[in-house]
Amino acid sequence: MKDKTVTLDRALDGVTDGMTVMVGGFGLPGTPLTLLQALLDTGAKDLTLIKNEANEAGMGVSLLIEAGRVSKMVLSHLGLNVRAVEMRNQGELEVEFHPQGILAEKIRAGGAGLPGLLSDIGIDTIIREGKQIVTVNGREAMVEPSLRADLALIHAARADRVGNLRYTRSARNFNPLMAMAADLVIAEAVEVVETGAMDPDDVHTPGCFVDRLVDLGGLPDAYKVMEHHVAKA
Repeated sequence: MKDKTVTLDRALDGVTDGMTVMVGGFGLPGTPLTLLQALLDTGAKDLTLIKNEANEAGMGVSLLIEAGRVSKMVLSHLGLNVRAVEMRNQGELEVEFHPQGILAEKIRAGGAGLPGLLSDIGIDTIIREGKQIVTVNGREAMVEPSLRADLALIHAARADRVGNLRYTRSARNFNPLMAMAADLVIAEAVEVVETGAMDPDDVHTPGCFVDRLVDLGGLPDAYKVMEHHVAKA
């Protein structure tokens, strides 16, 4: 079986301008902060990012947004990032909103190879605007196209060398879905063990969905901001 571990400086080889990038995480937990910094370092621009939210100013995907590398974000929540809100209001950032559950389901459908899904969530609200409406068994529904990406950046707590991944708590929300819905999947893991050392019941994303794996060798300092947030709470 192929060892998929790569060094961080080679992890994003082939990334180009204009790519659509899915970024895992539910808030800050599960966000691949190291890979996001590596993406910033590539200089790639005109990116479309798909993420649950835009993190807070000065961290995570916000570093790319603030650097002017992102032309569009597809997400469910923007309000925690004051800078991103300002950029949207000034016309510097295009934003496409979806209810959180619908966003997750659109990604899941993309990973399952489906062209889209039907939903009546918010059908009597502004969410309906611009949507194709169909009637099934007398019930109206909106057609929601599925979402796929050129690249997915994933954060895992544990992995083995062939790319089997395990997530922790809320990090398990969007990461597994995105790992199935991109042409190139790059994961980072806090701990990487030898192939065969993970219990099969501990595998949340099978290695067949992962193309490259970066061993973080522990929790980098960038992630310790979460300890600060917990302490403040």
